[in-house]
Amino acid sequence: MALSATALCIANIVDNVATHEIFAAHLVRHLAQPGRTVLLFLQVSVVFALFGVLQGLKTGIEHAVSATRADLLLVHSRLSLGDSIPLAMLEQIKSVPGVTFVDPVELFTATYQNPEQRLGVVAIRTDPGWLSAFTFTVAPEYDAAFHKTRAGALVRPETAKKYGWKIGDHIPLMSVTAQLNGSTDWTFDLVGTFTDSDLGAGGDVIMINYDYFDEARLAAKGTVRHFNVALADPKLAATVADEIDGRFANSSNETQTESLRELGQSQMQAIGDLNFLIRAIVGAAVVALLFATAAMMMQSIRERTPELAVLKTLGFTDRAVFFLILTEAIAVCVAAAAFGLALAALAFPFAAKILPGISLPGAIVEAGLACAVLVALISAAVPAALAARLRIVAALAER
Repeated sequence: MALSATALCIANIVDNVATHEIFAAHLVRHLAQPGRTVLLFLQVSVVFALFGVLQGLKTGIEHAVSATRADLLLVHSRLSLGDSIPLAMLEQIKSVPGVTFVDPVELFTATYQNPEQRLGVVAIRTDPGWLSAFTFTVAPEYDAAFHKTRAGALVRPETAKKYGWKIGDHIPLMSVTAQLNGSTDWTFDLVGTFTDSDLGAGGDVIMINYDYFDEARLAAKGTVRHFNVALADPKLAATVADEIDGRFANSSNETQTESLRELGQSQMQAIGDLNFLIRAIVGAAVVALLFATAAMMMQSIRERTPELAVLKTLGFTDRAVFFLILTEAIAVCVAAAAFGLALAALAFPFAAKILPGISLPGAIVEAGLACAVLVALISAAVPAALAARLRIVAALAER
């Protein structure tokens, strides 16, 4: 009896191993069908690559906004950022409690050598402590040279490399802004470089001295585009902003004061509800993917009806066949989703040069893979149920 029981146990083990080998062989055979599998793989990969890119873009924008200084205010015309306001307002702003530094900022555009090579020109004052009112980083020797040279200029290292400029070069620029002699040609002396994380890798910007520019220009003297205001405490931002705007209320030059962070948030809102847009795009893509995946799985079941009937004759239960079909769908969808998310992640180091902070967080990868499993389960549920309820005699009769 003991020998018979042992033999029966060994027979059951062999039978289970054989069954699992058949199960695995069936899955491999399905995945080896190149046409359908490759098409499904590509569809899922594209959708999840799009998912990863959009989520990474959203993360980058949110990072850029959250990293923007809340203790730096911009005072500009209530009409728009493009309208000028008088320089004479500086002293009133400086006297507001909580303000540590105020710097006038004038902006205009210029070109170098040809109209396609455009630069943004930022005219500022370089009084001691001026860097506290900006997001720039300037080496001490460049800061000193910029302060001493009236026609001095600072540029980003990338801009200097792009145009082949070196310290001490004379930079000729052309602009619609005329000088006192009527000329629209301006020349500045390059005295150093600066870095600004807010600009990322984009934007050619040159900084010049406001006083030199204001004395030399023909029109709009004594005006600025806005004031940069540094605060002693970021918590005072709302109070100081209200105080500044209150001082110029009902005047001919009413102001609107907001922090750099608030400005960034308002610009995001001007674009639209980013979360809604991303959900709408990804949702539409996933719904389309569900229909496509379900159609492919249905076609696969129809083509393999006799094969599934053979599996049932070998002892596969309805539940085993059901989970076999689900396993096939999950294997393909998860692998394709991982590939798509990997493609998105590979693109982010390059995109981060333009938009600092853009990345693919681990939570997004996890959510993407979970979504892939969900897509597989939903799209394969009906085909799997049909395969599980397959009648052996009817299926074999179709061979």
